Amino acid sequence: MTESPVLSPDDILIRPQQTPNPMAIKFIVNQSLKSEGKATLNSSSELPESKLVESLFQIPGVKQLHFFQNTVTVTHDGELEAEDLVEQAMSVLRTRVPIHNPNFGEPEKQAAKPDRSKISEEQKIIEEILDRTIRPGLQADGGDLEIIKIKGNEVHILYQGACGGCPSAMMGTLDAIQGILQHELQNPDLIIVPI
Repeated sequence: MTESPVLSPDDILIRPQQTPNPMAIKFIVNQSLKSEGKATLNSSSELPESKLVESLFQIPGVKQLHFFQNTVTVTHDGELEAEDLVEQAMSVLRTRVPIHNPNFGEPEKQAAKPDRSKISEEQKIIEEILDRTIRPGLQADGGDLEIIKIKGNEVHILYQGACGGCPSAMMGTLDAIQGILQHELQNPDLIIVPI
């Protein structure tokens, strides 16, 4: 069995990227940050064994981290200027990624394709439409969404990562999701309810 080479901070390449949410910055790293699935964390206590998570939450104003593949989206409250936050986050990423375990999370939440065997046929159809039309764009911007429940003609969703609290997610993106689902499901009465 061969061991993985030990990375140094100089091996870590990081590209910060603005998102549509002015209070969220996406960092693209040349190493895996989340091997499978995605994770949204609101405090370091949700992943206490991670020095990367602990150190990112120590940056003043950091409110949420959203991990997906080789990216982490940092949502903040504006306590620091964006340039200062980027500088501090890049410093943390350079020093903590070499010791970060990208295989974190609960096994059932780590599937690259979520297990949808226990959801209704209606939700499976909606999830497939979202996977095909909406999620790639949200994920490219450092976010995502999750269906919380379907009740009658209402689809309740939770925005994740950069999409949470983003002005465009609550306006244009919400209208786009609703329009696409209404069209594809041929149900003009369908309503998207953000939680």
